[in-house]
Amino acid sequence: MRKFNFCAGPAALPEPVLLQAQQELLDWGGRGCSVMEVSHRSAEFTEVAERAEQDLRDLLMVPDNYRVLFVQGGATGQFSAIPWNLFGGEVQSADYIHTGQWAGKAIKEASRYGKVNIVASSEDRNFCYAPAANAWQESEKSAYFHYTPNETIGGVEFNYVPEVKAPLVADMSSTILSQPIPVEKFGMIYAGAQKNIGPSGIAVVIVREDLLERAMAGIPRSLNWKIAAEAGSMDNTPPTFAWYLSGLVFQWLKAQGGVEAMYQLSLQKSAMLYDFLDRSDLFSSPVDTASRSRMNVPFVLADDRLDARFLSESEEAGLLNLQGHRSVGGMRASLYNAVPVEAVEALVSFMADFERRVA
Repeated sequence: MRKFNFCAGPAALPEPVLLQAQQELLDWGGRGCSVMEVSHRSAEFTEVAERAEQDLRDLLMVPDNYRVLFVQGGATGQFSAIPWNLFGGEVQSADYIHTGQWAGKAIKEASRYGKVNIVASSEDRNFCYAPAANAWQESEKSAYFHYTPNETIGGVEFNYVPEVKAPLVADMSSTILSQPIPVEKFGMIYAGAQKNIGPSGIAVVIVREDLLERAMAGIPRSLNWKIAAEAGSMDNTPPTFAWYLSGLVFQWLKAQGGVEAMYQLSLQKSAMLYDFLDRSDLFSSPVDTASRSRMNVPFVLADDRLDARFLSESEEAGLLNLQGHRSVGGMRASLYNAVPVEAVEALVSFMADFERRVA
């Protein structure tokens, strides 16, 4: 029996996608073998790759002057790839907004290759909010401007796209495909797959073509966006099964009505949980109301001695992976695209019952 999975990543996948993969596992497309056993350079897999790219372009309305790459190393690999690819011009400095652990890791990595200017930070209040644009200290010259639209651990989300002078770079690992985005306002977007795209092991890079000419001398071949673009993301053997599954997710998303439909569902799901948290005497959200994430909802109990009991009983009730990140504790419910409304209804019902029983 399938249970409701609130894991932050690797996260829930749509059940129809899992069932299709199961059906095709031993005999994919009538070929008598698995997609995992087919050459990535074969005509059959090339068709999978090309359809996945086109479906992603359709879902996000990616302009023609952007390249879509499917790469290895996850979003963390791009923490290094971004400075390597963009610090090769006259400017070897970049602006970063520090909003939590993932932004912090990106900052630390970029600092190895050039100068990093912290435009704004929410560290003063334990990363519980997204800094307002009027508080930024943007550089006069910057190779790029990096931010994390949604902090998966802290549950903080920007509710706007920054307007900046430098090419805008965004780690959209936990929000991509959950709402329409104006791709043309970005120089580069990247996202690990294991939240809203597919299984772990692959990441998506969407990069404006003119930025492919800014790489540093000596850039590692495996991190070079231009080489990946010229090779169709197949300079070396890609994670073909993860690519195939991501393509099935894109097809499923199209069948559900695309990213606008996912956005409306995300508003419904997150509002349901936040409304309960705001009414509860036992549970609460540590995030400023204006910066609350639609995708990742951290919450705490008024008495943390009840944490272990809550986690144990919630798992018995079929509500999985509600423990908060090890670095912050508490609880967290991730409400990615594949998490149905029924899962949030079941969670809120359980929390209300739990509160009644421990009062």
